[in-house]
Amino acid sequence: MTRVLGTCVAVATLALAAPGNAYAARGLLVIDGVAHDDPSGCFPLGDFLPPVVSNHTDAIAEVHSGPDCTGQVTWLIYPGETYRPNGSRSVFVL
Repeated sequence: MTRVLGTCVAVATLALAAPGNAYAARGLLVIDGVAHDDPSGCFPLGDFLPPVVSNHTDAIAEVHSGPDCTGQVTWLIYPGETYRPNGSRSVFVL
């Protein structure tokens, strides 16, 4: 009985832990020369100089007009592309 219970707990732990990793992009998102490995979520863009974003992930990066990934999506940066989002404030990667 203890063996079966231990196996069930191990399976449940793995099942709950795995989905967090499944949704992160794989690769590097480079913003103004700073590389973010396997990025997920929202990243701020600089306020003063036009930023440069290079998407070396397997996911599409959304450029947002507002901070904290608010506002309109102004551009999509596909894997392998580099973009200079002039006037935009943040980038979102799933």
